[in-house]
Amino acid sequence: MNRRTEIIIHCAIWLYMLLAPLTFMRTYEEGWVLRYFCMCVAPLLTLAIFYTYYLSLYRLYMDHERRQRFFIITAAIIIGVALLLHLWNQTTNDFVHPHRPGSPGQGPSWIRMTLFIIHDMFNFAIAATIATALRLSQHWKQADLARKEAESARAEAELSNLRSQINPHFLLNTLNNIYALTAFDQQKAQTAVMELSKMMRHILYDYQQPTVKLADEAEFIGNYVNLMKIRLASNVDVQMNVKLEDPDKQIAPLIFISLIENSFKHGVSPTLPSFIHINLEQQGQQIVCDITNSNFPKNETDRSGHGIGLEQVERRLSLAYPEHYTWEKGISPDKKQYESKITIQLS
Repeated sequence: MNRRTEIIIHCAIWLYMLLAPLTFMRTYEEGWVLRYFCMCVAPLLTLAIFYTYYLSLYRLYMDHERRQRFFIITAAIIIGVALLLHLWNQTTNDFVHPHRPGSPGQGPSWIRMTLFIIHDMFNFAIAATIATALRLSQHWKQADLARKEAESARAEAELSNLRSQINPHFLLNTLNNIYALTAFDQQKAQTAVMELSKMMRHILYDYQQPTVKLADEAEFIGNYVNLMKIRLASNVDVQMNVKLEDPDKQIAPLIFISLIENSFKHGVSPTLPSFIHINLEQQGQQIVCDITNSNFPKNETDRSGHGIGLEQVERRLSLAYPEHYTWEKGISPDKKQYESKITIQLS
């Protein structure tokens, strides 16, 4: 709750406690105002104890090394104030309750006195406990909020760092492909450079925000697929299907590009028929990217990429969509097909 609401609630509670004695007053009698103020001593003492703990003494309880001192001070305050209130009531009893009859048969006066003191001690202990509990609750909420803000800032910094790592990683892989094109088809290599410049413009200017439009992400993926198709043989079947219910839906950028890079790296054979099928679908709050490709794993001597891209995908998903995504990936039983499917539930 905000500060203004908190003050209003405090004022309402204490106003009720201070006005409650009026319900027992005979306002038509002379001297009722003075009697009312005499009866307000108990709620005023309760108020004083409450704010003593609410504003100051609760810190003793928070400190484990000084917690014993907290209980000693609390016992001294409650007993002392209860005794003080009892002396006040004894002094003003005849004035405040002039019509109260005697009460023989209720036991010795010292028993009644003890019961009254215990009753007042209990009320003061309740006030001190509530005040301490309220402040501890506020302190824990503030600490938890600060922790969450720190975690959010750290996660955002890590996401930004991962995005900056994706750019050179993506550029390196693409330049390697263009370099391969220059060996046998300079015209295609020039076309690939133009396509790459378009994609880099997207990365430099459009992808610096935490999220982008799903339509822009799909266009970026399509440009990359077209770039990769330039160097592929005719026996490679590349299909990309996009179905977006809401193209303006926002998504973290560059989530899927590493998976698509991986499919071209491990799904295409120089000699055998190959295929890469990419399906990007969005319906409501759910986004699904399903990539299926033929499986031609690299041998141990080929360490290009070192799996950096997939590690980044896993980390980015856990930071951008914690507990709101699933990633199913694996090789088919006949080891001829690999599938990677990411499902994101947007909140």
